[in-house]
Amino acid sequence: MLRVSIIIPTLNEASSLGRTLRQLAVLDPSALEVLVVDGGSQDQTVAIAKAAGVQILSCDRCGRSVQMNHGAEAAMGEILCFLHADTGVPDDLIAVIEQTLANPQIACGGFISLMVGTQTTRWGISLHNYLKTYYAPLLFKPHLFFRGLRLLFGDQVMFCRRADFWACGGFNEALPIMEDGDLCLRLVQKGRICQINRIVQSSDRRVARWGVWKATAIYLYIGVLWGVGVSATHLKQFYEDIR
Repeated sequence: MLRVSIIIPTLNEASSLGRTLRQLAVLDPSALEVLVVDGGSQDQTVAIAKAAGVQILSCDRCGRSVQMNHGAEAAMGEILCFLHADTGVPDDLIAVIEQTLANPQIACGGFISLMVGTQTTRWGISLHNYLKTYYAPLLFKPHLFFRGLRLLFGDQVMFCRRADFWACGGFNEALPIMEDGDLCLRLVQKGRICQINRIVQSSDRRVARWGVWKATAIYLYIGVLWGVGVSATHLKQFYEDIR
């Protein structure tokens, strides 16, 4: 049985982290370890992680790529699972991950992300995000699509073998966004990228702030420009940080 390390990058996630850690505490089977990699939170994020009894790593630089790489360096598991602090997972998460990567032809997997809020479920955007996993690589990287490329994103709870992750260089720390899609482009050299037919629940806080139409337009705009080669550093200006 492969051992799974769950890595959670955090920055001022006090409103979401407690719930996520409670879900991880009842996983069956359990993860080998849960690593909260904090980028300098000014709220109760670290205190919540301490109360949950998980391992806390402090990162001297803030940024999702940097923090996830920092966690991956410390991880002891053969499988790395990257989880956002505002994403809820099923209690058989570890079993699903192990079963998926038991297939040596699969290099990386992720879930279907259902975006939910306190009063609504974002069915339309969730459907678009599901389809984007397939149509984005088909449109922009068709030669890789037919080799098994699917574009997964952070809220889909990406997981892969630690050996493959480091063989591909890990996350590109120079990228402020789209680090997950960039990793998929490199991991497909190791095997297929798979969106499995299971759901995780992600916060709709960005959509709630922007509104449905603005959020959809921004997601499409960023995705298309990135697909045609516009740098993620330039695209970050359209993707504000929301907590």
